[in-house]
Amino acid sequence: MSPEWKKLFNIIILGLGFMFMFTAFQTCGNIEQTVIKSFNSTEFHGSGYTSMAIIYGVFSASNLIAPSVVTLIGPQLSMFFSGLLYSGYIAMFIYPYTWSFYTVSVLVGIGAAVLWTAQGNVLAINSSDNTIGRNSGIFWALLQFSLFFGNLYIYCAWHGHDHIRDKDRQTVFISLTVISLVGCFLFFLIRKPEPESSSSDMSESQLHAESSDGSSTACKMFVTKEMLLLSVSIGYTGLELTFYSGVYGTCIGAMTQFGKDAKGLIGISGICIGIGEILGGGVFGMLNKNNRFGRNPVVLLGLITHFLAFYLIFLNIASDAPVAPEEGTNLQGYITPSLWVALLCSFLLGLGDSCFNTQLLSIIGFTFRNNSAPAFAVFKFIQSIMAAIAFFYSNFLHLQWQLLILVVAGFLGSITFFMAEHKVESSRRDSDYDSI
Repeated sequence: MSPEWKKLFNIIILGLGFMFMFTAFQTCGNIEQTVIKSFNSTEFHGSGYTSMAIIYGVFSASNLIAPSVVTLIGPQLSMFFSGLLYSGYIAMFIYPYTWSFYTVSVLVGIGAAVLWTAQGNVLAINSSDNTIGRNSGIFWALLQFSLFFGNLYIYCAWHGHDHIRDKDRQTVFISLTVISLVGCFLFFLIRKPEPESSSSDMSESQLHAESSDGSSTACKMFVTKEMLLLSVSIGYTGLELTFYSGVYGTCIGAMTQFGKDAKGLIGISGICIGIGEILGGGVFGMLNKNNRFGRNPVVLLGLITHFLAFYLIFLNIASDAPVAPEEGTNLQGYITPSLWVALLCSFLLGLGDSCFNTQLLSIIGFTFRNNSAPAFAVFKFIQSIMAAIAFFYSNFLHLQWQLLILVVAGFLGSITFFMAEHKVESSRRDSDYDSI
């Protein structure tokens, strides 16, 4: 196998491992607030939104130490052990207790920081300037297949149920735990890439140098002009991650106008999000080999797509849906609630999210390719702290205020991304000119 094919093989295995793991974890996050509302036990007093706020809060703080952990044990073992923590979180729902629920939330937050820092490192060292866009797209598309498979299973398992029984819950979460463990063991198939003489690839010495003091490097990188500009865009992806992965599915499940099968429709909504994510990853990643038009048009499309989704959600979904009880809400939005509009919005949310994330992965992987682990740690630090804030306010903010926050953050994030892209392209042109 040639070095280039070995690197592509590593990217595919990386994507497949994350696909299995997040088939379990993203499905868990999508349904957990609904599941918690249906618990028969009165001894459990947890909140899915609070758990996710803890996860992303610890996630953000742990990114300061994650580069050092990845350096110490390597990206492969880092992803494996982090994946075991994800599996433990999912398994907790088989026999849930309030103390164990919040304990594993803290552990997953630590594991998530290490997992995503290692992922960014593997992506960077298996990519060159010419393949970073393609590889980002391949990874993102494979990762988002998790939304399709996991939510399809939820729909089939819960179709026709207006209440989730203990037996149904246990069957689902046992299955999800096994699926997550399969993803963990897939990481052992990743092989160390052969170094190339090209200056665009990271050599072995660079890999050790970049993370000899990962936390210090990450802190210094955080205050660079490029990262400060990108931080607004990254923060927006954290806010909308919370919305599409936790809040919106809960909103659909709370709409009594969608019929008794509203709980099963959470799965269909997740599938539509996944289709949008996969389509965006394929079109704007795998077909983006030459990057002819740059990253800005893709981000602009993502912004327009999200704004259209937010407007339709505002019209179609009741304002109290995010905080409605298990019985749902009898209120409605400004139009007669339409399931098809709701599912269209799910697709648009996924498509827009893929536009932002593939381009952020690409620009960060290119700009900080010689310091990939700290750069992706900063990326996840910003994204996770904003996701934690969003999960916190999702406990009490009604839908229209959450949408307003997303609109303002999305607009500002797009503007700052355009500025960062302009700076990166100017630097690349200057570098090309100097090399003549």
